[in-house]
Amino acid sequence: MIIRKKTRTIQIGSVRIGGGHPITVQSMTNTMTTDTEATVRQIHQLERAGCEIIRVAVPDMDAARALVRIREQITIPLLADIHFDARLAIAAMEHGAQGIRINPGNLGGADQLARVVAAAKHHATPIRVGVNSGSIEKHLLARYGYPTPDRPDALIESALTNVRLLEKQGFYDIKISIKSSDTLTTISGYRQLSAMTDYPLHLGVTEAGGLIPGTVKSSVALGILLAEGIGDTFRISLTRDPVEEIRVGFELLRSLRIRERGPELISCPTCGRTRIDLFSLAETVERHLQTLQSPLKVAVMGCVVNGPGEAREADIGIAGGRGVGIIFKKGTVYKTVPEAELVPVFIEELNKLEAERQKGC
Repeated sequence: MIIRKKTRTIQIGSVRIGGGHPITVQSMTNTMTTDTEATVRQIHQLERAGCEIIRVAVPDMDAARALVRIREQITIPLLADIHFDARLAIAAMEHGAQGIRINPGNLGGADQLARVVAAAKHHATPIRVGVNSGSIEKHLLARYGYPTPDRPDALIESALTNVRLLEKQGFYDIKISIKSSDTLTTISGYRQLSAMTDYPLHLGVTEAGGLIPGTVKSSVALGILLAEGIGDTFRISLTRDPVEEIRVGFELLRSLRIRERGPELISCPTCGRTRIDLFSLAETVERHLQTLQSPLKVAVMGCVVNGPGEAREADIGIAGGRGVGIIFKKGTVYKTVPEAELVPVFIEELNKLEAERQKGC
């Protein structure tokens, strides 16, 4: 059983983070923020995938001004990612950002930070203190060295130093992230930081890579931390369509039995008994499952001989053979279907089961 670290609660829009509230899954758009049509379209795709908080880049004043048009067309909280320019942070809040991500130490000094904090207080906007291995202050690197698994001190001290800058301004509506591209440094850093503060923590492995390496690195680091009760919200950072980040994020939570969203897919790895195109079949079913909400357990198996038995825990499943396939429920054959009709019939059965589950909710 996972026992979560007790942290403070902050609220971003309608979403509460920390304090025992559900661990939230975030993403970031990869569109030009000033292209509001493309940005809103991508956010809508992310919303359908389950994204609960969305962050957009604000590199200039036009992007800050675009936030108001974006926010009025979406339903999830909107965060602004700011670097170096206090004016952009203030403008982002004035134009509807419900949270901002900054590194307080690189905004141009105490006076500029005071202006940002005053705006955050006025708009009731939480601040994420976000530190990456590549953005640590030079004097901290000189003192502690570059962050490693054995000594992530520079990451931690950078974050806490910047948190103290906000606290001196009387601001405490804070969450913290300390991201490294190294899995073991990420784990070590967050473990130590969690023991030193009760602010909510945003987890992530930065620059994790493409779909496979990024999923593996992020799942290892975040899976270990979440299993230890550390972390209140996270992003899976992939060089990929951000919708994939959400899919991986919820599968990670499901694997730890922390949260479930939508169906779970069980599929066999194929073997010499497989006589159908199982890869295409599994991909087709998986795409359809993304449109469903009920926590069904769905199996896609390549062998009609062993499929139902191996996946007897599935609510519904499909197994293929040469020219024919079967649909089974809880390990019992339900229908035998010609191979050409297998996919549409199975999707129809999935939709019926989804409707029954939704009706019973």
